[in-house]
Amino acid sequence: MANSIGGLVGKAREYLPPDKVDPILEAYRFADEAHRGQLRLSGTPYIQHPLEVANVLADLHLDGSTIASALLHDVVEDCGVSSQDIQRRFGDEVAKLVEGVTKLGQIATRAAEGELEARTNPSLQAESLRKMLVAMAEDVRVILIKLADRLHNMRTIQALPPEKRMRIAQETLDIYAPLAHRLGIASVQWQLEDLAFRTLQPDSYRAISRLLATSRAKREAFMDRVVGVLKVELEKVNLEAEVTGRAKHIYSIHRKMERYASVGRDFDQIYDLIALRVLVADIRACYASLGVVHSVWHPIRGEFDDYIANPRENMYQSLHTSVLGPDVSPLEVQIRTYRMHEIADYGVAAHWRYKEKGDGDHRFDDQLTWMRQLLDWHTEDSGAEDFLETVKSDIFQDQVFVYTPKGEIREMPAGATPIDFAYGIHTELGHGCVGAKVNGTMVSLDHELQNGDTVEIISKRGKGPSLDWLNSHLGYVKTANARGKIKHWFRRRAREENIHQGRALLEKELRRLHVEIREESIAELLSFESVEDLLAALGSGALSSHQLAPKLLAPTGLDLEEISLRPITDAPPTVKVLGMLGLHARLAECCSPVLKEPIIGFVTRSRGVTVHRKDCPNFRQQTQKERFVDVEWAGSGGHYPAKVAIEAWDRVGLLRDITTVVSSEKVNIAAVQSTHHKDGKVTERLTVLTKDAGQLSRLLSKLESVKEVIRVERDG
Repeated sequence: MANSIGGLVGKAREYLPPDKVDPILEAYRFADEAHRGQLRLSGTPYIQHPLEVANVLADLHLDGSTIASALLHDVVEDCGVSSQDIQRRFGDEVAKLVEGVTKLGQIATRAAEGELEARTNPSLQAESLRKMLVAMAEDVRVILIKLADRLHNMRTIQALPPEKRMRIAQETLDIYAPLAHRLGIASVQWQLEDLAFRTLQPDSYRAISRLLATSRAKREAFMDRVVGVLKVELEKVNLEAEVTGRAKHIYSIHRKMERYASVGRDFDQIYDLIALRVLVADIRACYASLGVVHSVWHPIRGEFDDYIANPRENMYQSLHTSVLGPDVSPLEVQIRTYRMHEIADYGVAAHWRYKEKGDGDHRFDDQLTWMRQLLDWHTEDSGAEDFLETVKSDIFQDQVFVYTPKGEIREMPAGATPIDFAYGIHTELGHGCVGAKVNGTMVSLDHELQNGDTVEIISKRGKGPSLDWLNSHLGYVKTANARGKIKHWFRRRAREENIHQGRALLEKELRRLHVEIREESIAELLSFESVEDLLAALGSGALSSHQLAPKLLAPTGLDLEEISLRPITDAPPTVKVLGMLGLHARLAECCSPVLKEPIIGFVTRSRGVTVHRKDCPNFRQQTQKERFVDVEWAGSGGHYPAKVAIEAWDRVGLLRDITTVVSSEKVNIAAVQSTHHKDGKVTERLTVLTKDAGQLSRLLSKLESVKEVIRVERDG
């Protein structure tokens, strides 16, 4: 038996009872035999990989089943061992963990083999991400094994070809490190970040490493000095504490440099690399120690965070303060209890440490709620692209750093809006949001926040969110956190109120689009069991009104006598006259049929075939049935002219504002006609060129928001 397995067993015996250690030994022997003769690309025996993965998990004090599963995690996929063999020999728990890790490995292999397809196919990406989240929600230890597996792969990544190294490093930085952060495992997160950073940006990595090396002596002297001062001051007030100094890890320094530069702040290349950590017995001692720190050194305004009273989502708790230390040098101090420190380093992995001691904590289960919410939101969103955006905005997306009016810095996903910011501060602040100021200037609620912005939310007590906020086309909300809270607010409303609101929205959309169709037919078309379910979905925001337009204007297979569509017209698409070659066809101006609508042809005496919608009133009045011919769409056009009628109170600049909105939607105007009325109103009739019904529906919504506009609908 190799010394390395002896080291693993020694670690395990420090915190596991003897009966939990024996299966680890058995798993090692089984894996060693299964992998015999296999080598890694580096030339080392393959068994060293699962052994190192198990060592990472033992450092996190995970349970015996997890460590045994880590030793076995590649035997099914690489050695031909069946899951049934694992189950018979090691039991159900280990078998399920190994199976979960094997499935994730198969997802990663498919993604690597079809990398281009994975990048361009949202469904494939969504499937992979969703399976990973499902595995986490069922048993988070599967992902802990996968994180340890990725950590050892990153430690030995130099054996891989350059292109593969870059791909794996980028994936590590984009996915695995953020997952470790969300699970609160800082000790794994910073190693993944540093290893990925070293591969992706070797020059920057070496530059920061040299900075740390050249300043080491000065930094360590400063560290010893401030540690000594603080220990003496804590002893004076009888506070027992462990005080240590540490240098921040390389990727953290890199991001701090970027962040400071983006907000115009200077970066002290020596002392801001240092953080003091104070560990005490209980929460009372945390706040008492904070008082001592602030009495010794002057606190820097706006640089205090209380994560004890307000823990982060990954359960991280600590007091953070920045002070002007000796020689007026900035110094960061973190104060926490010993248990908080364990959770900060080990996150959800600490659950099993406390579980072995019979000291469980329900918060560890609650901490995974965000994953279950993501899975729930997937069922509510309209498709794979929405799910991907939800996951990436909540976990993987780049961050911007903005300030509250009190100077507190907040991390927000790139592209976040004031509404996202409001919900990030407090749910009720988000619900009541009616306006926002950025850097002292009023902005629209769809304004994208930038690094360094100071954001002030204007709220109204008792107000609720708007359904428009859930309309992705309008851009009010970008984060999964805000979207989930808004949907939850609407779900809490009474079903009757949702139905009432949904009916008003449906009638408005039908009126705007000039579509006549029974509610029962719409429910059937959209696969709702009843009209009430359809209306409740509309009223709750689960179904956007703008999702209706493409469905309503597409061929439905319904009885043409019960549906009358007046969609946008073509300019011009191709129409094929069935059974007749070379016969000219043109679109009828009376009904302007649109691509994919049910159509019929009428043979004229001198102008070929005129193509009408099947529900065209003029066509229905024709009695010469022998002149009817079957026609069909033979190709797609580019843009389709649609007539829009806008009723508004007349004012200076009205038409300018209307055309500005149309232009902002990247829609061209083919014609404009104004009709002024004696009562001070005006009707603006526009012919606009749109790509499809969805774009037209979005345009109608935008036009309704123009000042003094009363009503907007399709014309004709």
